[in-house]
Amino acid sequence: MPTLHADRTIQNRRWHPCADACALEQRVLEAIRDAARHAIEHRGAFHIVLAGGSTPRRIYAALRDIQTDWHAWHVYFGDERCLPEAHSERNSHMAASAWLEHVAIPATQIHPIRCETDPAKAAAEYAQCLSRVGSFDMVLLGLGEDGHTASLFPGQDIGDSPEASDTLVVLNAPKPPAQRVSLSAHRLSNTHQVLFMVNGESKRQAVQNWQSGIDIPAARITPARGVDIYLDAALLETSA
Repeated sequence: MPTLHADRTIQNRRWHPCADACALEQRVLEAIRDAARHAIEHRGAFHIVLAGGSTPRRIYAALRDIQTDWHAWHVYFGDERCLPEAHSERNSHMAASAWLEHVAIPATQIHPIRCETDPAKAAAEYAQCLSRVGSFDMVLLGLGEDGHTASLFPGQDIGDSPEASDTLVVLNAPKPPAQRVSLSAHRLSNTHQVLFMVNGESKRQAVQNWQSGIDIPAARITPARGVDIYLDAALLETSA
């Protein structure tokens, strides 16, 4: 069901219930593979924005084995935690260890957010990097228990106006670490395809809020072609 906000931006949602976590991972893997094939065939390159968190780790590991032209891939990140570069909770570290270090994507085509010490400088530098990129081909996102996505949290500026910067500095995230850099909702919406991955019982209330039209940050991602939400089918079931 579409969600209509006060600014009349509509999010069109397509729900894809999956039998379990393995089925979800397989369907997302296939969606990424097919999007890459289509983009490379029609545009000569595939520009993808990665999600962090625990849900995509196994998907990233499985991507090592797909048949594709890795030299046509360009990889970006939806957000990053301001932690040391090799910290295990860095999104770029997780993606590298699970996947990116094991395939032949040129290093110059992998674009981490370098926010180890200065989030404001990192946000400005990443905005400059993104200024050379038009629409992404695919954006991968997760969903937090409070309805946040990337590092766009409830009650904070999520950059969903047409005038918003491509990147945002987050200094008071409600979960550690407090300092982060995130792509804005407006920039995340500038893509051919958005794919949400949602798994885990802790996400049930956020999914119900999303379905019922409550204005959570995830509902502010509004690409022209709508969003695809792959999730554990059990999360769509309401308790009696």
